[in-house]
Amino acid sequence: MSKYYVSTSIPYVNGDPHIGFAMELLYADVLARRARQQGDDVIFSTGTDEHGGKVAEKAEEQGLEVKAFTDQVSQRFRDLGELLNVSNNRFIRTTDPGHEQRAQLIWKQLKKDIYKSKYIGWYCTGDEAFVTETEVKANNGVCPAHNRPYEKIEEENYFFKLDKYAAAIIKAIDSGEFQIVPATRRNEILSLLRSGLDDISISRPKDKIGWGIPVPGDKTQVMYVWFEALMNYITVLGYPEDDDFKQFWPAQVQVIGKDIIRFHAAVWPAMLMSLKLPLPKQLYVHSFITVEGKKMSKSLGNVLHPADIVSKYGVDACRYYFLRHVPSYEDGDFNWQRLEAAYNNELANELGNAVQRTVAMIVSYQDGVVGEIPPAEHDIAQYEAALAVCHFDRALDEVWEQVRGLNQYIDEEKPWVIAKSDDKEHLRDVLAYQASSLLNIAELLEPFMPDTAAKIKAVFDGVKVKPTEGTLFPKHETAKGG
Repeated sequence: MSKYYVSTSIPYVNGDPHIGFAMELLYADVLARRARQQGDDVIFSTGTDEHGGKVAEKAEEQGLEVKAFTDQVSQRFRDLGELLNVSNNRFIRTTDPGHEQRAQLIWKQLKKDIYKSKYIGWYCTGDEAFVTETEVKANNGVCPAHNRPYEKIEEENYFFKLDKYAAAIIKAIDSGEFQIVPATRRNEILSLLRSGLDDISISRPKDKIGWGIPVPGDKTQVMYVWFEALMNYITVLGYPEDDDFKQFWPAQVQVIGKDIIRFHAAVWPAMLMSLKLPLPKQLYVHSFITVEGKKMSKSLGNVLHPADIVSKYGVDACRYYFLRHVPSYEDGDFNWQRLEAAYNNELANELGNAVQRTVAMIVSYQDGVVGEIPPAEHDIAQYEAALAVCHFDRALDEVWEQVRGLNQYIDEEKPWVIAKSDDKEHLRDVLAYQASSLLNIAELLEPFMPDTAAKIKAVFDGVKVKPTEGTLFPKHETAKGG
């Protein structure tokens, strides 16, 4: 049994979860479910990033102790995973005592590449990140994402020798040891690495930001939130001594958003190299999603929670839309009309009807007895190839080729005509092929739409077919804009 480890990034708990992170959870879930389907022993980890000044600031705004605030928001991210039927078996919080202890241990292990120096520069509290002088000038001193001025900071911090590892990271990417998909993101990070990296500040004074993990041996400093958060990918496995870490690292795939590629494709590999650990095998960098063509914002009133979609269309239809109709390699858009069209035309009409027609004919012509179902002989090489490079939309396109092919087969064979001819053997073969095709489709759909796959399999699990109650895709309420 192979070991398979997949992780998402861990979102910052300064705000509620939204559909962008929901999409990330779904991507990692497909990979985890497919690996389990193939017999692998899987760890699928997600979690929440809970330290830093921004979190402390939000807690104060709400009149809460910081830990109480992080408890509340972290639970909403757990709830999101449950809502979407996400199968993670680890959930790490950076406020977990185990993470905090192991983070300090990692710091000590990195000590040879850490030094103390004075830092003068610009800081964005909204991103908990330092920005360049060029960026500050381009934005006239105000962060466009958070509409607040950058802060000029002069302080003594610890630094990590990031530039020391730039050449080795380039070599790992070029050789394929550290695969980054899609190629546009790979090229983007290679360009950054080749232009040279500055050593990075990895701590903040405790009197400026008190909510963080103390730097070992220096009570005046706390770890910079972004540096410490990256450690979660190995602390969740019990680095350095647990069997999980020894058996599951390196990760097969780490799933992240394009806005944090620098941390995951430059800083994180450098940290791993300093620890003398192998790099993740693949980094999948997904793009952003808009709503009805506009960036989500509270002022526009277009902030969308996945629960809004699930309440109307159900979990699997929600999963299907994001995994097939949002491009895996480019920015995408959520649109109620497109969801309604996909639901009616693809899910209900094409897949739902194929199941209902097949079952109805087996019941009508063979008293519900399926007979011997031959093994499917469909070529799934393109499906496998798409999943290997996290091209989820393309993998589902391959499944839908089979769905449409089955409907075409039914229309061409016309079992209702064969039934009148009394050629029972031919009819039995045709209906058995239909059942076989549907079971194969269910197998391929299982990582994407687990409930739907289980329903289809249950129909044909036995001597007699067991029709589903109601439709395969029941709509829960009238859809907005539908």
